[in-house]
Amino acid sequence: MTDSSATTRPIGPTRPLGPTRPIGPTRPIGPTPGTQAWLDQVVEAVVDPDQRIVDPHHHLWPVGGALPYGLVELEADVRSGHKIERTVFVECHAAYRVGGPAHLAPVGETEFVAHEAMRGSTTLIAGIVAHADLTNGDVLDEVLDAHVEAGHGLFRGIRHAGSRDPNPEVLAIPGRAPVGLYSNESFRAGVARLGQRNLTYDTWHYHHQNRDFAALARAVPDTTMVLDHFGTPLGVGRYATQRETIFEQWRLDIAEIARCENVVAKLGGLAMPDNGFGWESAQRPPTSDEFVSSQRRYYLHAIECFGPRRCMFESNFPVDRGSLSYPVLWNGLKKMVADFPAGERDDMFFGTATRTYRLGT
Repeated sequence: MTDSSATTRPIGPTRPLGPTRPIGPTRPIGPTPGTQAWLDQVVEAVVDPDQRIVDPHHHLWPVGGALPYGLVELEADVRSGHKIERTVFVECHAAYRVGGPAHLAPVGETEFVAHEAMRGSTTLIAGIVAHADLTNGDVLDEVLDAHVEAGHGLFRGIRHAGSRDPNPEVLAIPGRAPVGLYSNESFRAGVARLGQRNLTYDTWHYHHQNRDFAALARAVPDTTMVLDHFGTPLGVGRYATQRETIFEQWRLDIAEIARCENVVAKLGGLAMPDNGFGWESAQRPPTSDEFVSSQRRYYLHAIECFGPRRCMFESNFPVDRGSLSYPVLWNGLKKMVADFPAGERDDMFFGTATRTYRLGT
């Protein structure tokens, strides 16, 4: 989850998921959270290894980017035991063009990812969700056309995130959207233009913005919208002591959003630091059973509201990699829906993402 909606500032966790830091007295002795050595403390057998999966939400950066996660790291994760057949890259302000018209700068990210997809050893990356300023109607089609050309058949849609919180200083990944983006008429016209061009609209925002998003979805019913990360229930700062109150309102808001048939729910991304579960600073990462115990109620409520054909599981890697490993994450997701019929499981792991992002059969 990253936001390029309003500034040119790369957004990502404030602590790199890289080499081990010096150990100080304020943290337990052991591997640094987020490192491979830390993740390797929890190793599990792969659950249901034959279940086919599309991972519809991951990021990539070139060397020196916001996080040390490129094609090599992605391929290592997706080949760690689960049957990941295809993935979808989602914008993260990587490799923007330097120089030239500012509205075309995000096209550099599509060029970068398309190049990585073509040089990969398999046809792994099957879709790209890029960024464009949807309020800029005068040049929006020019930007979309440029993404189409740069994507070499992979461009599927746009994410222009609406995330904004009144206290961004307490967030590891603060959104930078302007106030009232979802109700902005120019923005709504841009979202509508995506639907006219058979492109999807992805978004990311915080739990207190869910009702604003529902209003957007009702106002632009002909565009397929993807709700990322459950609408990000926050659990840090002033929200740290309000988890149950937030959950009860979140339940109502998710049910309201689900009444909009043009919205698809992307289920994952709840292991970020701002969700407040604290795994990113623990002595060891959670097991899949611990992950399920902490988060299953969010997943099951969303599935109940949207139905399996409008739900798709996601990894949100490498951002969630700061809390748990790729194999453990997918083990947990499989355990959450183990008692669902096989066809419904296949929708959530494969079918919904394939249909939404037009990835073929």
